[in-house]
Amino acid sequence: MLSLLTGCALFLSAPDVQVNDVAIVGIDSKAVEVELYFTITNPNSYPLKLLGYSYDLQVMALPLAKGGARESIEFKAGSATDVRLPVRVMFRSLYEILKRGPNPDKMPYTLNAGLEVDSPLGVHTFPVEKSGSFKVPEKYRPAFYLKQFRNIIGELVE
Repeated sequence: MLSLLTGCALFLSAPDVQVNDVAIVGIDSKAVEVELYFTITNPNSYPLKLLGYSYDLQVMALPLAKGGARESIEFKAGSATDVRLPVRVMFRSLYEILKRGPNPDKMPYTLNAGLEVDSPLGVHTFPVEKSGSFKVPEKYRPAFYLKQFRNIIGELVE
């Protein structure tokens, strides 16, 4: 029986996950909304169905967000699927990062995730580890808000 189970694993290839972009898409009084954009390629000759995922996102080697969801997405056989992962980051989580004086043009991140997929060979969880960097858009940088504040004060004084 054990030989049969390990043999099945040989016929199931892990999906290839590529991080395409990390973008700040919104900001409110409590948090920053971030989206991670992926392309997931299914190298198998049969479809895989995502049942759920978990993730742990770090920026500058500091914990930023953790979570997961039960979500159903089909990855067609031998093709690529674009996927978006929304993440809400509380300001208290950003505080330690800002204290380190990061370079907003090159913010290093590490994403550790697990993809739970269903296939004709059963349910499997595939680990995903990705690292890279992203650029913080100008409109979300502290210098942008300081400039806006100076402009408002300047108008009030004049």
